[in-house]
Amino acid sequence: MMQRALFSRSALLAQQAAAALDGALLGRSASALQRVERSMSSVTIPPPAGILRPLEVPMRYLFGPGPSNVPPRVLASGSRPIIGHLHPEMYQIMNDIKKGIQYAFQTENNMTIAMSGSGHAAMECAVFNVVEPGESVLVAINGIWGERVAEIAERMGANVHTIVKTPGGYYTNEEIEQAIQKHKPVLFFLTHGESSAGLCHPVDGIGDICRKHNCLFLVDTVASLGAAPIFMDKQKIDILYTGSQKALNAPPGTAPISFNDRACHKMFNRKTKPVSYLFDMTHLSNYWGCDGNAARAYHHTGPVSGFFALRESLAILAEKGLEESWRKHKEVAAYLYKGLEDLGLKLFIPDRDMRLPSVTTIAIPQGYDWREMLSYIMKHHQMEMTGGLGPSIGMVMRIGLMGYNCEKSNADKALHALADALKNCKKSKA
Repeated sequence: MMQRALFSRSALLAQQAAAALDGALLGRSASALQRVERSMSSVTIPPPAGILRPLEVPMRYLFGPGPSNVPPRVLASGSRPIIGHLHPEMYQIMNDIKKGIQYAFQTENNMTIAMSGSGHAAMECAVFNVVEPGESVLVAINGIWGERVAEIAERMGANVHTIVKTPGGYYTNEEIEQAIQKHKPVLFFLTHGESSAGLCHPVDGIGDICRKHNCLFLVDTVASLGAAPIFMDKQKIDILYTGSQKALNAPPGTAPISFNDRACHKMFNRKTKPVSYLFDMTHLSNYWGCDGNAARAYHHTGPVSGFFALRESLAILAEKGLEESWRKHKEVAAYLYKGLEDLGLKLFIPDRDMRLPSVTTIAIPQGYDWREMLSYIMKHHQMEMTGGLGPSIGMVMRIGLMGYNCEKSNADKALHALADALKNCKKSKA
């Protein structure tokens, strides 16, 4: 009995002590508790104040060379519930994407996929898979994208040759054939839509030249797909790629690419493995169901939400129709050209037929600081336009009206902003 009484009393005292301790802790301020917890933690770097604030993203008119504003339907698709990247439903979405790319590229190529990454991912995938160290590559450089491909090929050990023109310059088929005859490349690269200069390069006949000399033809359409005509099969393009964030209306982060049978024969009969595991088409062709195997093996985790958005953007293009999309971009571009000329501005590409419909370049107005003008437009109009890129820096200002942004009403907004900047920005007397 006595032991039981002592035990009961001890239990009561313990409860009272615990209650007293709880009361004391509850009486402390929240900051004091945080200090106690922090002193007992192994974490020495506190949570950053900025990331504890709610996410805020301004609404802006993206009238530069990309990314462009995204339609609500595509934005909504990116907020759909996440599913597994290897689920059957995801494979069906990827199959839809493949068909959509085939339509946009105008190709029947089975080896058609979307890269997990920006246009640079597709650019590197193309070079890494069809070129081996020591092989000859010929690159046409008339803006930044040729420069990028030349560097990528050089980094992976190719013997790189270039033909170079100033931004806005273009090549005759005779010039291209002479260079191919001289350097005997396994791959020739050309940019269809050179957004750094605003040039849309002719493609007809170049595929025939490349086949004549047993050379693969690689074309960049990141800035032109959906805005200017391109026919992969008819124009005998061996490898074609683009990006999601321009006339295709999708957020950045996915990059369609297609290889024809000639390209596949070269890349699947290599002596060496491609320098990149992530971009190895041996694995990617299986992930996208292009290799004939019923089972798809894990290679990497694709951007599920990004693929949702790309699928919807390709659906919008299919519903509108390629020819209508090309017509609309040409019409709005012509409307913009007239408005720019009415403001006294000079278009950088003099030949109207050579201008890229999605990205218009103007010569920097004499006496103006182009950086000041662009900053003024951003500050007062919440509108992005940009200067040149790579070799065209200091030569041009760029206005992009593509995809969802390709409307005359947006051209009017851009023209109003430019007129305001011309009026209010300082002009030197020189």
